[in-house]
Amino acid sequence: MELSVNKVDEQFSLFPGTRYMGSKNKIVSKIGSILLPYQRDSFFDAFAGSNVIAYYMKTAGKRVETNDFMAISYIVSKAIIENSTERLSPKEVAFIVDNKNDNTFIAEKFYDLYFEREENEFLDRARANIESLKNPYKKAIALAALVRACMKKRPRGIFTFVGHRYDDGRADIRKTLKEHFTESVTLFNDAVFDNGQACTARNEKTETTQTDCGMVYLDPPYFTPNSDNDYVRRYHFVEGLVRNWESLEIQEHTLTKKFKSFPSPFSNRQQAHKAFEDLIDNFKKSVIAISYSSNSLPTRDELQAMLKRHKKKVVVHEIDHLYSFGNQNHKIGNPSNRVKEYLFVGS
Repeated sequence: MELSVNKVDEQFSLFPGTRYMGSKNKIVSKIGSILLPYQRDSFFDAFAGSNVIAYYMKTAGKRVETNDFMAISYIVSKAIIENSTERLSPKEVAFIVDNKNDNTFIAEKFYDLYFEREENEFLDRARANIESLKNPYKKAIALAALVRACMKKRPRGIFTFVGHRYDDGRADIRKTLKEHFTESVTLFNDAVFDNGQACTARNEKTETTQTDCGMVYLDPPYFTPNSDNDYVRRYHFVEGLVRNWESLEIQEHTLTKKFKSFPSPFSNRQQAHKAFEDLIDNFKKSVIAISYSSNSLPTRDELQAMLKRHKKKVVVHEIDHLYSFGNQNHKIGNPSNRVKEYLFVGS
């Protein structure tokens, strides 16, 4: 079901934005204007991240598949990409925030690290109550809202440090997690819609996944010598919250109580080239679109050469957008970290 341009813009305006690292929220319309003319009916976002690109393509009427190895990305996909009808009711929200239980894991394990005692107790209560929800889409909305609440209240939205040293006095930090959660549920509820297509969400390693979609979009965690691309290090607390810390190895010796990062071929210089070659070979039957930042590896020329080995036509679009790469405080605003954004399309 194709929506008119105005309807696409109207529906897309309901996307619940986050402070997720690498989000394409500010350039999604430009990316969409480049990709939509290829007129493919189906779209695979292989590294869904914030889900902003996938949501845009859903509003454009595409059959969208998403994948991401991070559970915090997957549950957003489940909540507003795969889900087309289910919403949390006020009664269910009241149950999640108020029903008492004896869960104390967060209050004990993360005592005095990220949130105050009352907030940790709220998280323990809400997480246990969410687990009792039977409907997978309502459960995904609740978890996505809980993650968004934690990131909104947390200074800079990350968990690489403890305490509140980057508290800039934002109103979001003054709100309680319960307030953030209920507001976020409303946002995710409002974002649910049916585009008439059977959209799906996966939580797998992209290196081994398959798709029959006509277009594949790749925006992996690029290796760069200027920063690290370790999403687990930044978001370990909310990732653990979604997974209920099941099968995760918390590194007790660390101040942040982070868990051991998932292995990724994109995390080091030596494996990054081979990982890209394998990705492009895996999806060579589809139109391949790759988002790329100018300070990443492989280089622009290397990536273009890889695509040309499988595609007759390769176009490199430069998107007029500069941003500071990395969210470590001393790197914000550093001109040496400013990068350009490109979009490769191989067809």
